[in-house]
Amino acid sequence: LQKAAAAEQFSNHPIAKSILRKADAELLPAASDYREIPGHGVAASVGAKTIRAGNRKLLYEQGIPTAEVEGAGTKIYVAEDSVYLGCIVIADRLKEDTVETVAELKKRGIRTVILTGDGKENADAAAREIGVDEVHAELLPADKVERMETVVSASAGKTAFIGDGINDAPVLARADIGIAMGALGSDAAIEAADVILMTDEPKKLLEAMDIAKETRKIVWQNIVFALGIKALFMVLGVFGIADMWIAVIGDVGVMLLAVLNAMRIMKK
Repeated sequence: LQKAAAAEQFSNHPIAKSILRKADAELLPAASDYREIPGHGVAASVGAKTIRAGNRKLLYEQGIPTAEVEGAGTKIYVAEDSVYLGCIVIADRLKEDTVETVAELKKRGIRTVILTGDGKENADAAAREIGVDEVHAELLPADKVERMETVVSASAGKTAFIGDGINDAPVLARADIGIAMGALGSDAAIEAADVILMTDEPKKLLEAMDIAKETRKIVWQNIVFALGIKALFMVLGVFGIADMWIAVIGDVGVMLLAVLNAMRIMKK
């Protein structure tokens, strides 16, 4: 645990933060030459040794044999040089309103899909608990983009993606609407997103959708009202019924009414 924490101490990933919270900060060895391997994990030099911490593929590609760890959870395999040290299992804890949010999205006719780099067993367990329509696990960042392309091509509407990790940044940028979790999200994810949920509450997505829908309705009301009134004054002006001063008053009046109409959104 201490060696994994030493390798992870420069990472901003939620998994790294979890390991560091569990480790003893006073006994944490100094590390250097920190490297992130996207979709796999991290590596760093601790003294004369190289510590690697990540998924099983990270160690497999280095020719380091590992023992398969059963059970649900995010598994972080740890090795020192070419020696396998063990595996840290982190169980995901769903946010309180996740199930409620997904259920409401389904009521609104929105199809839900999970794209994750986690193991299939862990992803399937989370998908069953949350109630999503489809799940794709063990994906690298490029794989997530590819899956996103598949989802987009199969959908007639717009595609939104919610993510918080650095590996989610390419998909957030590719989606029609990228949504990042502001408090726990990485800087890369926040930079790539169009919308940021600052409180990390999934139900805020529903609130954002409601605000957007109401805003769109008010915008169209203002457009139709403003153009209609202007067209009316043009016709009155052509027939000499309205002079310049009435037209000016009408123009300012339309602006004020449009602003007052737009302010209704504050009550929502």
